[in-house]
Amino acid sequence: MERLKRLTNIEVAAILYEVADLLEIKGVRFKPYAYRRVAQAIVTLPEDIADLAREGRLSEINGVGKGIAGRITEIIETGRLGYLESLREELPEGVQELTRIEGIGPKRALFLSRELGIQGIDDLEAAATAGRIRDLPGFGEKSEENILAGIRMRRMAGKRHLLGYILPTARDIEQRLSALESVGRVSLAGSVRRRKETIGDVDILATSTRPEDVMEAFVSLPGVSRILVRGTTKTSVVLTTGIQVDLRVVDDAHYGAALQYFTGSKEHNIALRKLAIARNWRLNEYGLVDLADGRMIAGEDEVGVYRALDLAWIPPELREDRGEIEAARNNALPDLIDYGSIRGDLHVHTHWSEGAHSIEEMAEAARALHYEYIAICDHAESLHIARGLSPERLADQMREIERINRAADDGFTLLTGTECNIDMDGQIDLPDSVLADLDVVVASVHSGFKQPREEMTERVITAMHNEHVDIIGHPTGRVLLSREAYQIDLPRVSRAAAALGVLMEINAFPGRLDLSDVNARQAREAGVRFSLGSDAHSQKNLRFMEFGVATARRGWLSAGDIANTRSLADLRGFLRS
Repeated sequence: MERLKRLTNIEVAAILYEVADLLEIKGVRFKPYAYRRVAQAIVTLPEDIADLAREGRLSEINGVGKGIAGRITEIIETGRLGYLESLREELPEGVQELTRIEGIGPKRALFLSRELGIQGIDDLEAAATAGRIRDLPGFGEKSEENILAGIRMRRMAGKRHLLGYILPTARDIEQRLSALESVGRVSLAGSVRRRKETIGDVDILATSTRPEDVMEAFVSLPGVSRILVRGTTKTSVVLTTGIQVDLRVVDDAHYGAALQYFTGSKEHNIALRKLAIARNWRLNEYGLVDLADGRMIAGEDEVGVYRALDLAWIPPELREDRGEIEAARNNALPDLIDYGSIRGDLHVHTHWSEGAHSIEEMAEAARALHYEYIAICDHAESLHIARGLSPERLADQMREIERINRAADDGFTLLTGTECNIDMDGQIDLPDSVLADLDVVVASVHSGFKQPREEMTERVITAMHNEHVDIIGHPTGRVLLSREAYQIDLPRVSRAAAALGVLMEINAFPGRLDLSDVNARQAREAGVRFSLGSDAHSQKNLRFMEFGVATARRGWLSAGDIANTRSLADLRGFLRS
């Protein structure tokens, strides 16, 4: 394998994902799932896929047989896959693009292409706007409205990136810059520092007396594909992943003011500037200045800027002009949950359903994070696409967990659990006799997302009345940059959860972060208590918990609001069951 090319794991996985999509469009059964499972495993590999191929170890990846191993090897050796190219040639132009719109599956995409000659999103938008879709079999006026909404979301998604996939790249650049002799202080800024759920671009701030050297090192970093602007104070580049990164270099004397200014948000900064103006001061990226005599009041560090305005320092996650300035003035900022406060994960999947690793492998990864416990919550039987567990298989899994716990001697505990499905009428797809034996029961909506608001609300509240349900998983069903939340009366659901003692989940998976920060804060005000779950489908996914904590912090939550900041003994008492 002398000619191995260094494709990244994500690039290899993207090819396999496309194969799965095209096979699904063709109506092929089973194979799409196999390709997606392998692609997901490759994305989460701790090693370079090219190294595994070179060493003949591709079979170590869960789900990789001889056939898919050959495909992966071809991708790595040539940078392309002939099988994928032949699949593309078999389908009408633009069909695959249509499937990226929420509500248009493979069959609908192929039907629209054949019936109306639609070859892409622009054609689809034109047809829906002109009312040409509503009279087709299986469609209607509401279908056209949903298609247009999906197109708007898709176009918006093209300009944003998920925090969970941007932050590792941003941190890598930050670390590389901080290692330079010519750099003093360096920090992420902007929406990345505020930990917003989606990111437009990455802002980084640094100090240096040799800015030219810093900028030269910056534009020479691995992964930089294009230089947009280059100067001594600001340089902007685009990475091979399409992400724009802006680096600003400032003097030490202005670093604190610049960090505050470029962290934002815009609304937060406007509110701060109003406080400064009221004192005849000016606040900008260069500092806080007294206009009467030109004296610099503060600017070297952030704390000094806030202190000069008679405010406590405000954590970046709160800087959205949602009452944080008033709270800082009155010393009433919340004691936010710390990133190191989580003692266990209450939503973990394994290869018993659609996960990539065994129970023992997930336990091993959790121990490395210094957790005390994790709850194994594989899908229940009715979620066929995820190979959900029947009551019999779940019983087998419970015995396996019991065996592993008996063999452990380090205090770490595996909790038995399930992520069961909430049916259209609010019933749970596992019998009470099974649920009663589990440590943790997560109940989630996985279908029927178009149900009317009142029916969806009743559906979820009905599920919460099941005495065995501990947690409502990803309570609004949204998928960031892909699918909007279903219609639900969340205040009413929150009141019911608080009254019944059911936890609401903040699902930490980067594409969910559900509940959102705004919804979590509103739920807290209704008396709701929460659980944080990574929804991990692999060992590496366990680290997604950080994004759940970030969302909780943005939602003004403290450690006391969240069940899995507790020890195992306290957690058992905290869970309703």
